Amino acid sequence: MNQDNKYFDLNRRKFLKTSAIGALVLGTYFVGSAPRAFAGVLEQPSEQAKRANLFIALRPDGMVEITCHRSEMGQQIRTAIAQIVADEMEAAWDKVIVIQGKGDPKYGDQNTDGSRSIRYNMQRLREMGASVRYMMQHAAAKYWKVDPQTCTANQHVVTHSSGKSLTYKDLIDLALTITPPEADKLTLKTRKEWRYINTGMAHIDLADLVTGKAIFAADVREPQALVAIIERPPVVGGVVKSFDASATKAINGVVDVIEIPAPKGAPQFQPKGGIAIIAKNTWAAWQGRKALKVVWDDGKNGDYNSEEFKKSLLKTVQTPQANIRDKGDAMGVLAKSSNKLVADYYAPHLAQAPMEPPCATAMYNKDSVDIWAATQNPQADMKTVAAMLGMDESKINVHVTMLGGGFGRKSKPDFSAEAAYLSMKVGKPIRVQWTREDDIQHGFYHAVSAQHIEASLDKNGAIESYLHRTAFSPITSTFSEGATTPGSFELRLGFTDNPINTPNMKLENGDAQAKARIGWMRSVSNIFHAFAIQSFIGEAAHKAGRDQKDYLLDTIGPSRIVDVTEQNATYDNYGGDKAVYPLDIGRLRHVIEKVADMSKWGRELPKGRGLGIAAHRSFLTYVATVVEVEVSDAGDLNVIKSWVAIDAGTVVNTDTVKNQTQGGSIYGITTAISDGITFDKGRVQQSNFHDYRVPRMSDSPLEIEVEIVQSDAPPAGVGEPSTPVYAPALCNAIFAACGKRIRQLPIGNQLKA
Repeated sequence: MNQDNKYFDLNRRKFLKTSAIGALVLGTYFVGSAPRAFAGVLEQPSEQAKRANLFIALRPDGMVEITCHRSEMGQQIRTAIAQIVADEMEAAWDKVIVIQGKGDPKYGDQNTDGSRSIRYNMQRLREMGASVRYMMQHAAAKYWKVDPQTCTANQHVVTHSSGKSLTYKDLIDLALTITPPEADKLTLKTRKEWRYINTGMAHIDLADLVTGKAIFAADVREPQALVAIIERPPVVGGVVKSFDASATKAINGVVDVIEIPAPKGAPQFQPKGGIAIIAKNTWAAWQGRKALKVVWDDGKNGDYNSEEFKKSLLKTVQTPQANIRDKGDAMGVLAKSSNKLVADYYAPHLAQAPMEPPCATAMYNKDSVDIWAATQNPQADMKTVAAMLGMDESKINVHVTMLGGGFGRKSKPDFSAEAAYLSMKVGKPIRVQWTREDDIQHGFYHAVSAQHIEASLDKNGAIESYLHRTAFSPITSTFSEGATTPGSFELRLGFTDNPINTPNMKLENGDAQAKARIGWMRSVSNIFHAFAIQSFIGEAAHKAGRDQKDYLLDTIGPSRIVDVTEQNATYDNYGGDKAVYPLDIGRLRHVIEKVADMSKWGRELPKGRGLGIAAHRSFLTYVATVVEVEVSDAGDLNVIKSWVAIDAGTVVNTDTVKNQTQGGSIYGITTAISDGITFDKGRVQQSNFHDYRVPRMSDSPLEIEVEIVQSDAPPAGVGEPSTPVYAPALCNAIFAACGKRIRQLPIGNQLKA
């Protein structure tokens, strides 16, 4: 992309003038003798607070502590959980305090990925809030000796029909003697009664974030803690053959050099192994690593070359593979067709690349371990650390800090296990700090993929038969050594649930090796599946001489409910009940029509400009995106503007949904323009943002306009669904602007060829 985007004129001086960057006050959290329920920001649970239920505690001064059991990484889940609970319990917003819950099975699932936090928790959080409202109303009725039906809770006050009132503060002790009914007997608010839910509310941690008070993992300080920087095997499965640490130990500040055991079996979330340099400060640890001399045994993955692997994947999808979904006689119709479209698509490995690299501090105490970590899944930390140390999971205390981004990387707690192991070996608290280079070169990568699509078109240009083969390194290899076949949970991410309406369809999956650690990244396999399907529909529209948008609507067909299991397919629907979360083509059509209206689809554009459209259902949410681009005669690309229509069912915070949709769109640009992660001799070739490209301001549209479809449907995902549609919409726009068809990502220099 053109680094001098003429549509972006916010220079550095303007930015500094209009931001609060000059007023930042950096925060540091000293552990010392702090409570184990570390909050992640400065606010701590009060020892005087009395617990009403799992998520709510009442302070004597009337303040309400609401526990957030999910990780905050910019998606504003702490705010959303507080909105839900406070709304149902009729709490005044200025009397709400959010406490970060530590890892604990009592909360149920705590894995903050898969866009599930609200979908999994909204109902029970409403019930928790409503139960406290019930307790307060009945406590007041008991105090006044009146019928509870004559008492109404409103903004931290219970009022009787006679006009007399009591505050929640007045009622705490009496309320705690009231036993609320079972959940199905509680009276929840109607949608019309919602005060906080389905509104736009400011991030509850915003002030702490902009003033530097919010605590991230790298801010945690234990006065006695040492710092560890680790030299990890450059190849997955590699081990230390020999090492010389004499020069390292001679560096002032270096305390010890410790070998971390190599993992056994499947990677899982185990550390990669390697040599840890333990020092009194980060600088000494860095210098110690530079001086370390290591000879590696690369093992069986030392031959991994991503360019050769790309060729093998593209070859795999040229031949018949395992059947995933079958309808009609796709192969027979294709064989007889004289009007076919055939295309191969490729997408490289990608790294999550959160702005904050992984970091964890561990304190080992013989019979227990305390960990402060930037983790998306504290219970995974508990399991991984317990396995590595041979300790019971209940003895692993995981305190969740704020996360400077996650995107799936920080749900894999190898960094916490490293810190815990080293603390045990050294006998002192240890802070393991990953560098940017560590994160890029030693992560869990988004799968590389190749896809082959064929379609026969009838006399009107409609798809009468469709064949799609996909092959990619599976996430299953992370959990099962040598696995080459993806699980159904990977194929259901945009492949098994293909929405194309055709009488003949055949979907197949090919095996692929995994010679790197493969993990989920924001929107996972939806990225390459949506890229291929939506790009192919755009190509078919051109071949048929049709408008992109009109052809897309015709291709997905009329409004209806689709059940792909009726076509010999295994499909778990993101774990959602099909009766509650059906694959509803009507909702998909609606966001397409909505975004077309938003972008004024069909308008005349200057030479070199083009519009592209794409739509996709992922994480039970429907998203359609239009991108407008300009491509110069020299092949420079400028993204002018984007429009997104999103139907995520019931939403909690409308501002957050817009923010997440915009952020997901920007992340989608990364999937299109990043050079990707490449390997040679098993080693990652990229190391930092100079050679692993993420979008700069000049790569991004000046405006991303988002419209939320108001819906009474149950809540669905928000954080990820806007990502997979962006690359195909962008590439369709490029074709409309200059006639260049992009089938392989990254876009790179293909426009200049």
